[in-house]
Amino acid sequence: MQSNKLRMAIRATAAAAVLGVAGQAGAVSFNAGDYEMSVYGYGRLNASYDIDSDQSLSTRSGSYAGLANNDDAPDGHFGADAFQSRIGVNTVSPQGVKINVEGDFRGSGGGVLRLRHAYGEYNGVLMGQTWSNFTSFVGNTSTLDFDSLPGLAGFQGRSAQARYTSGPLSVSLEEPNSSFLSDAANDAQKDGLPALTARLEDSADGLSYSAAVLAHQVGYDTGDDDESTFGFATFAAAKMALSDMITIQGTVSYSDGANSYLYRSGDNFGAASAYVDPANGDVESVSGYGGSVGAGFNLGGGRSINIGYGIVEVDWDDAEDDLGAAAVADQSESNEAIMANYQWTPVQNVMMGVEYQFLKRENVNGDDGDANRVLFAAQYNF
Repeated sequence: MQSNKLRMAIRATAAAAVLGVAGQAGAVSFNAGDYEMSVYGYGRLNASYDIDSDQSLSTRSGSYAGLANNDDAPDGHFGADAFQSRIGVNTVSPQGVKINVEGDFRGSGGGVLRLRHAYGEYNGVLMGQTWSNFTSFVGNTSTLDFDSLPGLAGFQGRSAQARYTSGPLSVSLEEPNSSFLSDAANDAQKDGLPALTARLEDSADGLSYSAAVLAHQVGYDTGDDDESTFGFATFAAAKMALSDMITIQGTVSYSDGANSYLYRSGDNFGAASAYVDPANGDVESVSGYGGSVGAGFNLGGGRSINIGYGIVEVDWDDAEDDLGAAAVADQSESNEAIMANYQWTPVQNVMMGVEYQFLKRENVNGDDGDANRVLFAAQYNF
């Protein structure tokens, strides 16, 4: 059985990540009148070398766009940026109202301040923008890639929401997130209802676990035609501490009509959730599934090794039957990644690391491709 100290560390880490304040370990805290204040953040350099085709996004994360046809692409690409750097402020009022505002510089492709979190919370009621309730980090493997592995649990992003939490259970109404396969349908897309989510997250001894469900409406309205359907998604995630040095973790996800919440199932993030059947104008859902597995090894002295694998697959068979092969030929049928890294904390609040990545994509028409990448990161927390 794991020690109580280890249990509390795992639980605290998961809770901090869900609230989007994991970077506060070195926060600068002070009092302003009766208010408790803290300012936190970090400066970070990310650098990448793409051995094969250039698959880099801002923050040097790996992209799946164009990967399936990269045989003739130029190889050997270096790049670096500091767009992942962030700053945030926490406030607790004398009445116990918590407020968090945080931003980074990944907006508009990089270099522009982007709002990450802006919410208030009191007595379990949270309103504002923060991590979607249909998200969990307990099963995630630590990667230097900001966007990380495909198949992680849920949205892995932030949304405007109203959430209520009681103990390990939380429910929310959130800004919906979906898309159609057709650009014309996306132009006429109508969000008539918020997304509804429910999540259970807790820990016991050396085990942390989470499971969630989401339901939302996917529809369009051209003025003459108004059609919709309901999509849903679900995930489960867990992390087990085998010892003070070794953890194993994993996630599984399934969606039907909610592929926007199936992490990294499209060119970069979510695939289309639905399409419009030209025979009758009905909204037809598209399903998919994914998962990840990984292990972390604490070597002591601030050193660790992390290895993870993730995969997502989307089922385009019905869309191909209804729309024709050409309509879905270049859609991603599967995205895979292997990421392995070495991280080192030479002094408190400083992290450096190097990571190897292997990315692979296969399209519906059989086109495929892969890429090898190397990342470097240096992060200075405050």
